[in-house]
Amino acid sequence: MKRLLSLISVTILTVTLGVSSVFAQTENYVAIGDSLAAGQTPYQEIDTGYSDLIAMRLGLMGQIGYTKAFAFPGYTTTDVLDRVKSVEASELLANATLITISAGANDLLRLVQVNPTAGTLTFSQLQTDYTLNVARKNIVEILAELKTRAPHAKVYVMGYYFAYPNVHASQKEGTNKQLVKLNTILQQQAQRAGAAYINVYDAFGLQATNYLPNSSDVHPNFEGYRQMANAFLKAYSGSDVLAIASEELPKPNPMTFKEIIEKQGIAEQSPVESRQESVAIVRRIQGFNGYIAFIKKAREIQYS
Repeated sequence: MKRLLSLISVTILTVTLGVSSVFAQTENYVAIGDSLAAGQTPYQEIDTGYSDLIAMRLGLMGQIGYTKAFAFPGYTTTDVLDRVKSVEASELLANATLITISAGANDLLRLVQVNPTAGTLTFSQLQTDYTLNVARKNIVEILAELKTRAPHAKVYVMGYYFAYPNVHASQKEGTNKQLVKLNTILQQQAQRAGAAYINVYDAFGLQATNYLPNSSDVHPNFEGYRQMANAFLKAYSGSDVLAIASEELPKPNPMTFKEIIEKQGIAEQSPVESRQESVAIVRRIQGFNGYIAFIKKAREIQYS
């Protein structure tokens, strides 16, 4: 079991092309954060997300080591801070040259009550103000920790999009204001820490049903993740030269949380050959790892 977890704890993509490019270099890319960093789909599955697309594109430019071992659905800024400070993260962060962070949305959105049928959003302003202040403090500490723990890395803080395009127009203003506050916090703290801020808000706007197809879920489809990846790639390269076109997107290859649990169970009971097959299946989701914590939480939900 230990051997299996060590095998699936880090996914490395290495692609080398014999072509010269102004962007050709070796990057050790660590994606940190919430379900967007992990690549969660609008239908509670894990597939290719923005960090996978970034790794794919940068891999064509040179060599890239890539992991999203520290990206997990549901992570708040407190969770991300804990992961950054963990012993498990030490070596990866010490060797990182490129880091993206998605943190803050779960702090805020868990306070928003959504009624998809009625198309309404409600939240407490007092709770939101307090939560945003906590998120601000955590982001400050996360960036400070990364300065020490990842001294060779360029850090990019990902902003957020408005996640409720299907609600009534009159319901969008209040929640959108809170999201803008969160993005402002992320941008200001990134700049103060010498990191880069990635604006994805403008690419989505308030009507992005084409990127957010499930009115009961806040996660984007492949096209939405492509927008996020391209926003990063533009900041990274200084132009649109690395932009990913729609026709370059990989075919959907999702794995449900239930499938991940089942594959983990098979690996626990099977001989080495079956374990190797299970590892290969887990790796096909391109970076999502069989986190012990995830399996534990998922099983608790399954049997509750």
